[in-house]
Amino acid sequence: MRVPTGATIVVAPDSLKGSCSAAEAAAALARGVRSVFGESARIVEVPMADGGEGTLDALVAAWHGEIRKVATTDALGRPTVGRIGFDREGRRAIIEAADANGLPAVSDQALRPLDADTGGVGALILAALDGDVEEVLLCLGGSATSDGGSGMLRALGARLLDADGSEIAGGARGLGDLARIDLDGVDARVRSVKFRIACDVVNPLTGDRGAAAVFGPQKGAGPDDVARIDAGLASLAGVLAQAIGGEDRAETLRTRAGLGAAGGLALGLVALFDAELVPGAELVSEAVGLREVLRGASVVITGEGRLDSQSLDGKVVSQVLRDARPDAPVFVIAGSVSLTAAECREAGIAAAFSIARGPSDLAELQRDASHLLEEAAAQLAGTLRLFV
Repeated sequence: MRVPTGATIVVAPDSLKGSCSAAEAAAALARGVRSVFGESARIVEVPMADGGEGTLDALVAAWHGEIRKVATTDALGRPTVGRIGFDREGRRAIIEAADANGLPAVSDQALRPLDADTGGVGALILAALDGDVEEVLLCLGGSATSDGGSGMLRALGARLLDADGSEIAGGARGLGDLARIDLDGVDARVRSVKFRIACDVVNPLTGDRGAAAVFGPQKGAGPDDVARIDAGLASLAGVLAQAIGGEDRAETLRTRAGLGAAGGLALGLVALFDAELVPGAELVSEAVGLREVLRGASVVITGEGRLDSQSLDGKVVSQVLRDARPDAPVFVIAGSVSLTAAECREAGIAAAFSIARGPSDLAELQRDASHLLEEAAAQLAGTLRLFV
């Protein structure tokens, strides 16, 4: 390929979890490219996100909005502070569920997959509704919970009852005892606001590719826990289907792509309040105008923490590949690269590079991520510069 003088090079990475935000990653990549090209190329930074960590910041920046901090609880019910983003007009609120049910926030404790609860997410939704918004965009990812959003529904005013009419245990622990859901106490504003759910996976709620089987072990669930959570989520789907007068919908809820995200967090919002599931990376791309920016790009550099097969299925890398022009090569710089050169070419990736410069442990890569991204971008730019 030839990179002409005056070329536009777009850097559009995701965040590297535990290391640097998308904006920090974009700045690091841009510095690396600029160290080689100087003023002979136009470098455009477009921080991206896929519905998980960093989505709130990306959207608030794109919408010229503001962020407010509010009190909530973490996945173990401990007081914490969450954030709510609002667009400039105050009509749309953005919530990152992980502010209240995130795995990193409870990493100081032994993982409790059956007890981790989404009540704090419900508290964030209520705080957003206090802002008199018309739409709530709930961003999923990075969760410690597998309760199907039952804790969130409780916080919004629902009662989850067993056959005797008693409240079931919180988290995923009590889902197998669920017999009925009472919606009489649900905050009226929940029924009138529009919900959109941004997610970065296509996993269904239950089964071999479901929330428990695929993501449960990351949250501390052993084989027995996985089986119990999977059965509990299936039960919750059945009860929700009964609550809306359509028992035949239970199978649809159990198998719908994306409802396995964040331990089934969106299940109740989709079943009861017609929430819309949207691919997070696509939503962010539209908000930041990525496709328009990439129309003028000669070269595109994207990145994330780990480039693997999931990167090609709804993550930022796959969105960048979709939005880029066919004649603009897309390069990936990641914390680690598990795709082969052939797999990269098949996906449309010109080449992929890891930031690791030798044997390194995760802590080292996280600590030095910004510098390593800059160095890797400079190495890539040096190669590209040979063809100017």
